[in-house]
Amino acid sequence: MERRLLLVFALTFLIIMLFQPLLKKYGPQAPAQPEKAAGLRPAEQPGAAVPTQAAENDASLRMAGQKGQSPVTTRASAPLVATSESETVIENDVYRIVFTNRGGRVKSWVLKKYTDDKGGQLELVNATASDKYGYPLTLWTYDEGLRNKVNSALYVTSTVPDVAPAMAPVEIRFVFSDGEVSVEKTFTFDRSTYVVGIKTAVYEKGAQVTAFPMWPAGFGADLTGSQYATGQILYQYDDKVERLAIKKINGGGTLGGPFHWAGVSDQYFAAVFLPQDPKNAAMVTLRNAIEIPHNSSDPNNKQMDKVDVLGAAVGSLKGATEARMYVGPKALADLQAVNVPGIAGAEPDLRAIIDFGWLGIIARPLFLWLKWMYSHIVANWGWAILLQTLVINVALLPLRLSQMKSMLKMQRVAPQIKSIQEKYKKYSLRDPKKAEMNTEISELYKREGVNPAGGCLPLVIQMPFLFAYYRMLNVAMDLRHAPWLWVHDLSAPDPHYILPIAIVVTMFFMQRMTPQAGMDPMQQKMMNFMMPAFMGYISFTLPAGLSLYWAMGQLIGIVQQAALNRSSLGREMREMMAKRARKKEK
Repeated sequence: MERRLLLVFALTFLIIMLFQPLLKKYGPQAPAQPEKAAGLRPAEQPGAAVPTQAAENDASLRMAGQKGQSPVTTRASAPLVATSESETVIENDVYRIVFTNRGGRVKSWVLKKYTDDKGGQLELVNATASDKYGYPLTLWTYDEGLRNKVNSALYVTSTVPDVAPAMAPVEIRFVFSDGEVSVEKTFTFDRSTYVVGIKTAVYEKGAQVTAFPMWPAGFGADLTGSQYATGQILYQYDDKVERLAIKKINGGGTLGGPFHWAGVSDQYFAAVFLPQDPKNAAMVTLRNAIEIPHNSSDPNNKQMDKVDVLGAAVGSLKGATEARMYVGPKALADLQAVNVPGIAGAEPDLRAIIDFGWLGIIARPLFLWLKWMYSHIVANWGWAILLQTLVINVALLPLRLSQMKSMLKMQRVAPQIKSIQEKYKKYSLRDPKKAEMNTEISELYKREGVNPAGGCLPLVIQMPFLFAYYRMLNVAMDLRHAPWLWVHDLSAPDPHYILPIAIVVTMFFMQRMTPQAGMDPMQQKMMNFMMPAFMGYISFTLPAGLSLYWAMGQLIGIVQQAALNRSSLGREMREMMAKRARKKEK
């Protein structure tokens, strides 16, 4: 019986192995299981299965086609292929786009109002990455063979109106069919915004195929590794905004909607899709690697760095894709001009693309105030920062005065506090008697009107402004390439390190001039050197605009502190500190 059982297993295994080629060719394809992590489903690789949702959609479309239910989801077409490659230029007030009928894709997308880091025209198409991974407005399909076909075919092109170059408003249409696969792509352009209208549909053997238009390979404005590192995938539905950094991106994964908008961005630019049907929208996240020169400004440097480039394909899982697409700067005014209907609990526009961080409640008003100063008072961002810094520090002057008063009171009660501490010195920290020491000190503070945290209040209030300024300068498109005196870009580090040196010098004098209540003189002398040196080290890589704000604030603080030190309050504090120092020497 055992030998017979083993023989049955062997014959069964042999039959299964012999029929594998036939099963692979004619048998049903098993749906891929969705990944649990991050809600992503892997895209189809050669020979792999299509994600479950896409497979179900394509199956239902084929069934509809067989029954002849809808001309929208099924279509047969005679062969329609262009005989040669051609280009079409679309131009409006803010961009110039060059299309090629090879794949019905974009070869060049130039923003007219901006320049790159070398002063030339700003090209958003990353040529190096696009040559390897696809050009903008090509199509993503889960079948790699189909994807390659529709993105390399020669499309028949038509424009309305038929002029060259085509000035917006205009429509361009690409159509292709080889009798088995047919594709329709229509793009519309208005006169003065960064928004492009998109309609795409792909049919195979008369049945509609899931296909997403994509921005596949980063931005041409990125030249350095640090610029590529700012890339992220982002999307919003109602008031929920998600931002996925590079390390969280699963290349080729499908992220289910709904989305009001979704796409890719770097530090200053974004390419996001706004689906006409947010409920049935999905996004394929793309992550690939390229090599770039380690130092792009040195043509003799042959060292290369490997960087990741991000892309996104967004479309409908049910039928053709119809959407708008914003491709342009992350400038607040331009983003607010794009209406996004249906958003609940948040502003109905694209402003959430700009990430002001957890201090956005401060950073965004600071930027709007700064922009108002730039527009109405001084037509230079550097001088506007100086003026804003002056106003902020004058407003904080009462807090600086309160800090000095608090420090003086601390000096007055310092001997009594020391006496109380000596009284309970013999008790351990776990002894209940030790709690009585804190009670006595608290009663002393209350009796003398001392606030132990009063000396820290100005710093606590100033630090959020500093952090908010840092965040604002990192994301504010208006400050990109903004010059001031010797600084050519306030969003980049000072090329001559003058502002970081100014921070070190002003902080040194500020430390020397500010009385440090309760601090040992030797400790104070050490802090006079350590703190400026540490902050100087940090500031060498900070944006010049932030260094300008910081150095100017320190300079204003020196003037204010000098005036306070000459007041009766300042003289009394210095006398008490000198008296205490003499006692320690004895």
